Amino acid sequence: SFREEFYYDDTAGYFVLGGSGYVNGIEAFFGPVKYYRLNVFETEQISNPLHDKETMEQIELYYERCMDIQEIVYEYRHTVKQGEKLQRNCYYENYYLKLIHKYGEKSKCDAFMWGKELREKYHTLFKLLKETDFSAPDEDGSGAVLEVGRMIFEKVSKGLSSTDGLSNVGSSVPLLVESSCCGYHKASYFLAVIFETGLGVPVDHTKGLLYSLVGAQGNERLAVMNLGYKHYQGIYNYPLDLELSYAYYSNIAIKTSLDQHTIKGEQAFVETIRLMDDELLKAQTKENGDVFMWLKHEATRGNAAAQQRLAQMLFWGQQGVAKNPEAAIEWYAKGAIETEDPVLIYDYAIVLFKGQGVKKNTKLALELMKKAAAKGLPQAVNGLGWYYHNFKRDYRKAAEHWLVAEELGNPDASYNLGVLYLDGIYPGVPGRNQTVAARYFYKAAQGGHIEGTLRCSLYYITGNMEDFPRDPEKAVIWAKHIAEKNGYLGHVIRKALNAYLELSWHEALLHYILAAETGIEVSQSNLAHICEERPDLARKYLATDCVWRYYNFSVSQVNAPSFAYLKMGDFYYYGYQNQSKDLELSMRMYAQAALEGDSQGFFNLALVIEEGNSIPSYILDHLEIDEALHSSSMSLLQELYYRCWNNSNQESISPCSLALLYFYMRVFWNNILHSTLIYFMGTFLLSILVAFAVQYFQSLS
Repeated sequence: SFREEFYYDDTAGYFVLGGSGYVNGIEAFFGPVKYYRLNVFETEQISNPLHDKETMEQIELYYERCMDIQEIVYEYRHTVKQGEKLQRNCYYENYYLKLIHKYGEKSKCDAFMWGKELREKYHTLFKLLKETDFSAPDEDGSGAVLEVGRMIFEKVSKGLSSTDGLSNVGSSVPLLVESSCCGYHKASYFLAVIFETGLGVPVDHTKGLLYSLVGAQGNERLAVMNLGYKHYQGIYNYPLDLELSYAYYSNIAIKTSLDQHTIKGEQAFVETIRLMDDELLKAQTKENGDVFMWLKHEATRGNAAAQQRLAQMLFWGQQGVAKNPEAAIEWYAKGAIETEDPVLIYDYAIVLFKGQGVKKNTKLALELMKKAAAKGLPQAVNGLGWYYHNFKRDYRKAAEHWLVAEELGNPDASYNLGVLYLDGIYPGVPGRNQTVAARYFYKAAQGGHIEGTLRCSLYYITGNMEDFPRDPEKAVIWAKHIAEKNGYLGHVIRKALNAYLELSWHEALLHYILAAETGIEVSQSNLAHICEERPDLARKYLATDCVWRYYNFSVSQVNAPSFAYLKMGDFYYYGYQNQSKDLELSMRMYAQAALEGDSQGFFNLALVIEEGNSIPSYILDHLEIDEALHSSSMSLLQELYYRCWNNSNQESISPCSLALLYFYMRVFWNNILHSTLIYFMGTFLLSILVAFAVQYFQSLS
């Protein structure tokens, strides 16, 4: 019996299906769920038919096929192992064994059990198995199966990246399926993208979903992000489902935090490099490139800034340089010892503390951290707090250092203070205080802290915290932001960019498609740009309209660039291939570009009015233009041209400054001059005035 009555509200809190932070999930594919909340039924009364029968059938067929492929690899490996064992046991140490070997029946391997039909069906698989080395110790054979999958994938990937490689997509699909079945799920994601975009094959959304699910089940990061993005946008037969999208994105966001501490693996720093930005493209380099060689020269001379940049490029794999932690640490050490630069001292201390690519040396690391902190470096002050927390369990000293670091604007310190409150170990404060902890996490997130952002996204999806009302869309956006920093995605983007710079069009197109389908905006707009540059390539290999699809994806993002809005605005205004004109959508796109501070957006809106059209009230409200003050078209034109000029580079002549000047002259002309002769003479004088004005501004610039 209970001492007092209690009430249970099953609508309070949040309901999680498939595991949470407290309970493990299961390895399965979740279909539609029916939750019986107010009724109790017998098992036979419960009905929940699967609506997407075709997908379920595809999943079953896939796993049946994979069982065949895995069985072939297991049995082949077993047969080879048995043959090797027989050879090892043939020791001719006595006369009788020699005679048996010389005159007796020769030892034979077990005959292969596969018939001609099966060998022809999996011809490439059997060929690769002959080339595979099975000598490595592998008790259950799973490692051998995965290695075969990797070999198949590498062969296909190399072929697709070659000149005219995309012509072979159709013939590569069976090989990618075999690789996927062997558990190498980069192949699964390739298949998902191939079928969803119609890359060299007809579009098949069911197979696209199948291989996305299979890849996600195998922890392939890009496949999980692809599912998260499609459910976030609700596109291409994927239902709009923010909670499901969050589940996918948070999965990769957590992995991103862990991946950044892993030195090995095909990872690169995710950089926002746009293909239309010539200056950024020129700054890309390699280990033998001019930029890298110049930095190396300066670093060797003792330039601290060059040493710092060189070490960062090598440690994280930035600016086109391959990841090389060992070389990076050498520069960190050299800079820390020679230049006394606080950032280099701090960075070297961190790698010594963590043993990243170098043997741990806590004593030296602490000395260096104190040295950097004494120079006033905020992250070093935070680092001392981290040392006292993790190595000494001295929470008072840890809190003291973190409070100082937070005052200096360090987001890591804000997060660490939040952890103290969350764990209930903040000095002098009894018990846990999740509310205060959440506020510190939010402050850390505002400073770009990965774990802080992750914590806040969890608060937004559950709505369980006082300062965080439930907001699934914000939760998805925050988790997506972190997931898109993943190094494995960065590696694919880097391969795409390098291929573009080397004019390897097939490889660039392939890898930008792989990146764009995860939902990262910079790759979407870059892919659209490539398809504009090489329309022949896009038309030949893609079943979807590449330019329209990816610029459209780009403007649906929260961080869309203004040029993408302008592109879509033009498409809607003039009409684009099979897409119909839509003046209102065009104006919305131009207005959004204007809100991003792009003068071209205001200029285009003004041209829309010049052509006799009117801008809807809600768009003017969005631009914060008072319709009452600008009721006439001339008044509205003046405001738009003024904003256009105000958002332009005012140190040089721009189309906006000329348009504004021309507008004022027209107003003056309409109000003062009516005579035809005077109009002619005035126009002549105005032309001379504009010419002198242009010459004057050019001399100033």
